Amino acid sequence: MWRPVSRTVFPERLPEDKELPAIDVFVCTADPNNEPTLQVMNTVISAMALDYPPEKVYVYLSDDGGCSVTLQALTEAWGFAKWWLPFCKTYGIKTGCPEAYFSALEDDHDDFRGREFNEERQKILEKYEEFKDSVTRIKENGRVGGKSISINRDHSPVIEVIKHDNTINTVTSDHPKLPLLVYVSREKRISHPHHFKAGALNVLLRVSGIISNSPYILALDCDMYCNGKSSARQAMCFHLDPNISPSLAFVQFPQKFQNISKKDIYDSQWRSGYPIWQGLDGLEGPILSGTGFYIKRKTFYGSSPQKDIDIKELKQTFGSSNEFVKSVNPKYRPDIINGEECSKVFQQEAQFLASCTYEKHTKWGEEVGFLYCLVEDYLTGFTLKCKGWTAVFCNPSRPQFLGSPATNLNDILVQSTRWNLGLLDVAFSKFCPLIYGPLRNMSLLGSMCYAGLGFMPLYCLPVWGLATIPQLCLLNGIPLYPEVSNSFFIVVVFIFLSALLKHLQEILLTGGSMQSLWYEQRIWMIKSVTCHLYGTLDAVMQKIGMKEGSFTITNKVDDDEQVQQYQMGKYDFRTSTMFLVPLVTLVILNVFSLVVGVSRVIISGSFNEMFVQVFLSFYVVAMSYPVMEGMILRKDKGRIPPSVTLLSAGFTLIFLSLGSIVFV
Repeated sequence: MWRPVSRTVFPERLPEDKELPAIDVFVCTADPNNEPTLQVMNTVISAMALDYPPEKVYVYLSDDGGCSVTLQALTEAWGFAKWWLPFCKTYGIKTGCPEAYFSALEDDHDDFRGREFNEERQKILEKYEEFKDSVTRIKENGRVGGKSISINRDHSPVIEVIKHDNTINTVTSDHPKLPLLVYVSREKRISHPHHFKAGALNVLLRVSGIISNSPYILALDCDMYCNGKSSARQAMCFHLDPNISPSLAFVQFPQKFQNISKKDIYDSQWRSGYPIWQGLDGLEGPILSGTGFYIKRKTFYGSSPQKDIDIKELKQTFGSSNEFVKSVNPKYRPDIINGEECSKVFQQEAQFLASCTYEKHTKWGEEVGFLYCLVEDYLTGFTLKCKGWTAVFCNPSRPQFLGSPATNLNDILVQSTRWNLGLLDVAFSKFCPLIYGPLRNMSLLGSMCYAGLGFMPLYCLPVWGLATIPQLCLLNGIPLYPEVSNSFFIVVVFIFLSALLKHLQEILLTGGSMQSLWYEQRIWMIKSVTCHLYGTLDAVMQKIGMKEGSFTITNKVDDDEQVQQYQMGKYDFRTSTMFLVPLVTLVILNVFSLVVGVSRVIISGSFNEMFVQVFLSFYVVAMSYPVMEGMILRKDKGRIPPSVTLLSAGFTLIFLSLGSIVFV
C-alpha cells in the first residue's frame, strides 16, 4: 500500500433530486449461451432500481450477439420492473436485484412483518416467477435444434427504446416513472474489426450521446448486479465535490462476489488487487477496472472543444454525425425522445452511429472513447491519469456491486490468459507505464503501480525457472544455493520468508486467514506456469505478427456439479490439455526430483549442500497436492484425464534428458 486513503460519504448533503446530474448506465452482453439471459436481465433491473431520480437514469443494454432472445427478454424485464421498482421504493428494499432479494442471500424484509407487506411481497414474487418463466420460454424458442441459441456474427444495427404494452404486466392503478431503457445492437460484419468490448462501449457512448447525453456514466458487466442502491449517490458525493471534481475522472467501486467458498481456491477475492487498492487512492487513484465505476462523459472526448473550433476538425475526430458532434458539448441536451415513439430521423441517426464503418478516418479508440485493446479499461484509465485526471476508490461496508465467482479452473485460466495478453500488449507498446507515465507528468509511484500490473504475466519466467532449474541440478548433483552452514544461507531464507510474510500481511489486513495464504499461493503458482506463460507467448507472437488478439467470453452459466466441487474446495480440472500439460509436467518433475534428491542426500550425506533445492522440490510438491489427487485418486468428472498424465510424463522425460545434457 503506497498511500492509503480512507473515504466517507455523506449522501444526505447532496443537492435536491431535481438538481442532481443525469446518469447513463451501460450494460454489456454478447452471448446468451455463456451469459445467462435471466442473469443479464437481473443486472438491468437492478440498475433501473438505483436510488436516484428515475427521470435522470438511462439504462442501455449492448447486445453484441444481435440476438432476438435478448431483445425479447429485455421487453419482459421492462414489464416486471413496473412492479418491482415501486415495491423497492415503498418498502426500502436494499438491493435492486430481484434474484438476490428472493434468494436466501438477502434479508431486506426482516424489518417488515405486517400483513400488507407479506401480501405485497408474495404478489411480487409471483410476478417474478412469471417473468422467469417468460424468459425461459423465450430462450427455449430461440434454441437451434434444441441446443445452443443462434448468435448472429454478421448483422445490421438495431436500436430500440423499450416500450411494454402488455396489459398483463402493466400496472393500471398507477404508472410509475421508470428509467429509460434502450436496447443497442451495433452492426457487425466479418470483414470489419469490432474491437471487442471497447468497440461496444464506444457505440454506447455515441448512441447515448444523441438520446440522453448524461454527464456521468456507470459501466457494468452483465453479471455484476447492483447490490446496493445508493452507489449513484455515493459517487456523486465525489463528483459534485468542488474541491476534487474539476480533476476527477471516475469513482471506482470494488468488484466483489457472492457465494465465495470458505477456501476460495480460485482466489475470487483477488487480494492483490481490489482489497489493497486503497493504497493507490492517495496517488492518482485506483486503476479503472472494467465494471462498477462512475465516469465523466467528457473524459472520453479529450480536451474540451473550443467554441471557435472548425466543424470539420470535430468531424475528423468524432465522425460525421452532426447530432453527435453537437452532443460533445457537455451543455447539449438532446430532445429526440420526449415521451413519444422514436422518430424515423432518430432511428436513422442512431443506426448510423452504430454502424461498423462510422469510425473510419476518425480518432475513436485512439484518442477519444475507450482505447482499443484487450484491456481497454486498464489502458483508458492509465491514459486519463497521464492527462492529469485523478480517480477515487469508494469501498463502503455494503458491497455496491456483486457478481458470481468462477467455479472451475478453465474459466479462470481462459480469462487470465486474455488479460495477460492485453496487459503485455500495453506494457510492450508506446504506453509502457514505466516510460509513458513519467514522461506525461504521472507520479513515479503511480507509474510503478500500473507497471506492476502490466508486467505481471512475466512472473511465468522466474516461476518456471524455480520449478525446473534447481530440480534438474539436484538430479545431476549440482548445488546452486549457499550451504546451510554458509553465512549467505540466511539471505536465501530472508528472501523466501519476506515474500511469504508480505503476502500474509495483505491477507490478514483484508480479513483473510492463515489458510488463505496456502490457497492463494497455489492458484498463483498454477496461473504463473499456465495462463501467464501463454499470455506472454501470445503477446510476443502478436508483436511479431504471428497472431492476432482475440476475446473469449467467459462462461457465466453455473454448473451444479462444478459449484458443488467448488464449495467443497475441490479443483475442477476440466480444461484444455494446453493448460494441464505444463502444470502436470512440472508436478511430475518435482516429485521425481524430490524422491531422487532425498535419496541422494541420505546416501551421500550432502544435506548441507542440497538443502535449498530439496526444500524447493518439497514446497512445489506440497503446493501441488490437489493436482496429484486429480491425477491419481479422483475418479469424478473433474479429475485430470490419464491421457494428460501420460503426455506430461513424456514431456518430463524430455526435460530430464535435456537436463542431463545441459547440466553435466
